[in-house]
Amino acid sequence: PRQPAKTLWYDRPRYVFLEFCVEDSRDVRVVIEEQRLVFSCRNADGVEFYNEINLYARVNSKDSQEKRSDRSVTCFVRKWKEKVAWPRITKENIKPAWLSVDFDNWRDWEGDEEVERAMVEQYAEV
Repeated sequence: PRQPAKTLWYDRPRYVFLEFCVEDSRDVRVVIEEQRLVFSCRNADGVEFYNEINLYARVNSKDSQEKRSDRSVTCFVRKWKEKVAWPRITKENIKPAWLSVDFDNWRDWEGDEEVERAMVEQYAEV
């Protein structure tokens, strides 16, 4: 049986970040399209995780990437329109039970591009 992975998200001027919280993920597959993101993987116990998100706004799939760690898979999705705040991650105004705002990383980001650029570069180096 497949189930959605617990997902945290937060907004930045140029990117939207999504963290799919699956420990020891295997067979990770992330598909980023202009208006949709699909995530799937298995964990060490063979449980299959699957999330499909119709995104709030258009994204640049070619300039988006993901990074896998032992505890999660983080996607940084490049916004099509930079410096436009996303009030939510989903196109529909509904909040699935598995989706939460990452309040540890959320903040008003007026003039926060330098911090964001440093974060993306730090992830890219790992």
